[in-house]
Amino acid sequence: MRTEENLTTQKQSLSKILSQTIKTGIIKSNLIPMFAGLTLALYTYQIGLFEKFSEMVFALIGSILVIGAAGAFNNMYDRDIDSLMERTKNRPTVTGEIKPKTVLWLGIFMSVFGIAALAFATPLAAFLGFLGLFFYVVPYTMWSKRRTIYNTEIGSISGAMPPLIGWAAIHPDITHPAILGLFVITVIWQMPHFYAIAIRKHDEYKAAKVPMLPVVKGVKRTYIQTNIYLIMLIAISFLFGSLSLGLMFVALLLSVSWLMLSIFGYKQMDSEKWAKSMFVYSLFHMTVLFSTVIIYSLMGVIFHL
Repeated sequence: MRTEENLTTQKQSLSKILSQTIKTGIIKSNLIPMFAGLTLALYTYQIGLFEKFSEMVFALIGSILVIGAAGAFNNMYDRDIDSLMERTKNRPTVTGEIKPKTVLWLGIFMSVFGIAALAFATPLAAFLGFLGLFFYVVPYTMWSKRRTIYNTEIGSISGAMPPLIGWAAIHPDITHPAILGLFVITVIWQMPHFYAIAIRKHDEYKAAKVPMLPVVKGVKRTYIQTNIYLIMLIAISFLFGSLSLGLMFVALLLSVSWLMLSIFGYKQMDSEKWAKSMFVYSLFHMTVLFSTVIIYSLMGVIFHL
């Protein structure tokens, strides 16, 4: 009986280590924009749900593996600075619960099979998956994260790949204004989101010598830059107009509200509270936007049939 309990504990421990190593939380959060891009393509080209069922399955499997691989490579490379930060110091790659060599092979395995799965959907989806992985590991993790205040901007390219991958799994043309709008919104969204985190975790990033914008340039510069990105977010919302005025209105309302929160919140709150409110709203913004895109697209496909 005790042996069975020990085996169960070991299995739970192993699954927890693997989960933290490949960052399952990030995988889950990135699958939502992937499905938003996928369902938007189905709606745009009026393709039935079961017409592209295999492509949808391969897009799901491939995205999970590629995003997980990116997380594993990032954890392996960043274990020195992760040990200096409160929120990352207990990662298995830091504590030694998993060896760097094991993480490396895990990342390689997931990369190869993930890109292969995306290739079964479409070659373009596989290429975009590779591009997202490459941008996250090399230009972001290995180069810009420790060297420049523009690390967030560089990392945002890979962070915005999921909706493109979802769309590309269904249709090869990624120049449609609707998917370009979703892609650029996902790029721009990351700056206010991660700036807010950096303000709240200022001391940790400073200790780890990660040159986040608020750490190097201060809160006021971050506030100004945040507002510039939010104005860009408002302008980009109009790209949805070519497909749906409803989606355009939702994107517009969410972005305008975010800018108002930023301006009035900055005047009335201290920097910590302002950053927290901006962080919480960033999650609300993306959840509502992507959910609206998915529901709207699925209803459009179903009612068309």
